[in-house]
Amino acid sequence: MIDHAHDLGAVREATERLLDAVGKLDNAAVAGPSRLPGWSRGHVLAHLSRNADAIGNVLRGRPMYASSETRDADISDGAPRPAAEQLADLRQTADGFLAVAAEPADWSRTVTLRNGVTDSAARVPFRRWVEVELHHVDLDVGYELEDLPAEFVEREIAFLAERFLGNQDVPATALTDLDGRTWSTGGGPPAALVTVQGPAAELLGWLCGRRDGSALTVAGGPLPALPPL
Repeated sequence: MIDHAHDLGAVREATERLLDAVGKLDNAAVAGPSRLPGWSRGHVLAHLSRNADAIGNVLRGRPMYASSETRDADISDGAPRPAAEQLADLRQTADGFLAVAAEPADWSRTVTLRNGVTDSAARVPFRRWVEVELHHVDLDVGYELEDLPAEFVEREIAFLAERFLGNQDVPATALTDLDGRTWSTGGGPPAALVTVQGPAAELLGWLCGRRDGSALTVAGGPLPALPPL
């Protein structure tokens, strides 16, 4: 069972790490490139702020974003802001999300996210945790996949492996980390099973599109190509 209260605590801790890192950036650094193609650090920060608003909308039963066009425009418009303004927005919207999450609610209810995706309300805090942690890495400010909390890494690998499970475009794949933990993904025939082994951070990086998988050991075929998230 998902413990949303535990995950909200993890979101708070991850957000404080992020705010501390962003507080050390000057205007030039915020305008510099992130690790996401075509996005500056300002784009990443604007996205994180608007995502906090959007996740709050989900918990209130509202549309996550007014439209895809509005979402993209808000990120583009917010990207050039100076560091102090980015930090203030990030802090204010993060606090706003946590305030919404603190309201009495039925956490077993089903909510609707972007593009009609549905999920349990109880999993929404984890989804915000994912945004904060992975985009902190995307900022390219010294926070790496290897720095992510071990619990987060294990759960996000499981979440992404499940996302690709049954996808016929991905060969049946067995994932194993250095601690012997295993996950299954893909939807191809079991007879053509591909095994992928390596450090948990490298597995996560490959699954979420942050690394190319070259540090992983692959048997039974080439490293599977994964659809975009």
